[in-house]
Amino acid sequence: MTAQKLRGDVAVLVPAAGAGVRLGPGGPKALRELAGEPLLVHAVRRLCAAACVGQVVIAAPADSVGAVRALLAAVAPVDVVAGGASRQLSVAAALAAADPAFGVVLVHDAARALAPPALIERVAAAVRAGSPAVIPVLPVVDTIKQVDDAGRVLGTVDRAVLRAVQTPQGFRREVLVAAHAAAIDEHTDDAGLAEKLGVPVHTVPGDEAALKITRPHDLILAELFLRSAERETI
Repeated sequence: MTAQKLRGDVAVLVPAAGAGVRLGPGGPKALRELAGEPLLVHAVRRLCAAACVGQVVIAAPADSVGAVRALLAAVAPVDVVAGGASRQLSVAAALAAADPAFGVVLVHDAARALAPPALIERVAAAVRAGSPAVIPVLPVVDTIKQVDDAGRVLGTVDRAVLRAVQTPQGFRREVLVAAHAAAIDEHTDDAGLAEKLGVPVHTVPGDEAALKITRPHDLILAELFLRSAERETI
């Protein structure tokens, strides 16, 4: 297999050091297999198929940097650094290693291994068009209840104003740098850090294929997406 060449104007940071406890026993989540290949390979292959991508920086488990570098050598010319004890620290480590020449930076979870190149391009284009921070979102289809500590329902949340957030999330480089520099507590996504700074966060349509692989049944669903995509290309 020939590694894909990267010529775009966007850097992508991939935090991939998490243990993936909810996925069950095994190695780091990003290295668990989906249809015979690690999630990280699927994710990087799709990132690098997007014409906008010029650099990919992986924050790998500290004891697996060499192994991850070797794993991805045939996929794309990526940079691999040691990740931290949390997602936020891993993103910060990858950001520090990214080429400062890239003014647009995306952050993408390896667990969303099947995010299509079109989604990556859509997020990058929105940042280029002037949005300082961009997230892909999907409408919430379930009824959402607010409950108290005792489990009693306090009310029903209007799902029309709710969105489920995906990655990649896109930022002007200076916004992401400032957001991480100002962080004083942990956030589940980088847009949350930008919100703390008062930075407006804009949305673009997400993609059902960019599901987050968190639990064992998510692997089954992801494999169904893969099979469906393969049938469409036949």
